[in-house]
Amino acid sequence: MPITRFEELDLSKSYTYADYLAWQFSEMVELIKGKVVKMSPAPGSQHQMVSSNLHGIIWNQIKKSPCKLFAAPSDVRLIRKGFNDEQITTVVQPDLFMVCDASKIDEKGCLGSPDFIIEILSPNSGNQDLKVKYALYEEAGVGEYWVVFPAERVIEIFLLENGKYHLAGHYTEDGDIPIQSVPGFSIKGLEVFEW
Repeated sequence: MPITRFEELDLSKSYTYADYLAWQFSEMVELIKGKVVKMSPAPGSQHQMVSSNLHGIIWNQIKKSPCKLFAAPSDVRLIRKGFNDEQITTVVQPDLFMVCDASKIDEKGCLGSPDFIIEILSPNSGNQDLKVKYALYEEAGVGEYWVVFPAERVIEIFLLENGKYHLAGHYTEDGDIPIQSVPGFSIKGLEVFEW
């Protein structure tokens, strides 16, 4: 019998992507190594404006490249064991992500690690994005990870080197922000935080 209410989930159990696909409730959730994590309520207007700005700026730059840009909600299935739905235990919905390998894109979203992920902090998502997802994306081999702080108008960029993230830069609205995943491309901080 399908689960139709979030409250019916046993949060002590581990689940797979196959389970996730069968759920019929309205709450937005992610799976982190088999554990269900309820997502924050709908993001605020600052978050959404920053997301729109970043999406427009980056998409305009990459639209003629093989890379594709996606915005939440779109599933990213991070692979640890195998490729079938019963073996996948991590499904996240980053605010924005870019994939340059077309074989990773299917109708369900992305299967494997994106090249570049952006998470925009909401008041309740800080711990999730700065600790849990940081470690998850590092382990999955996501090459570039941005954490955006809309209220502070700051972006922290982490790059993967030898399997570990290092802080590559702390950027404000006052300068240019390089995107390592798109060589030779940078964006103006002021344009990101325009609202």
